[in-house]
Amino acid sequence: RRYHSEDPDEKAFGGRVEIRLANGETIVDEIAVADAHPLGARPFTRPDYVAKFRLLAEPVLTADEIERFLDLAERLPELTPAEVRELSIVAAPGVLASAPAPKGLF
Repeated sequence: RRYHSEDPDEKAFGGRVEIRLANGETIVDEIAVADAHPLGARPFTRPDYVAKFRLLAEPVLTADEIERFLDLAERLPELTPAEVRELSIVAAPGVLASAPAPKGLF
């Protein structure tokens, strides 16, 4: 129900994990909402999202590209159509060439 909800205060993407150990024991845990969700255990604030973006982007984007993108994203409501088109990111030199070819999703 939460997954398909149109109410942003209710919509959530929780998760369930089930681990079967070598001794046959099974450990199961489930959360209804991600910790970072507004209803989660530790809701993200804007600085949290920026920090997460930086953490994930640093291995594949240059510092200048990270700052360029964040500057545009912070000004999203006032961007011109031309600036909106600049929201795409450009990988750091050599990143794509050194990446293994994907085998697909499954």
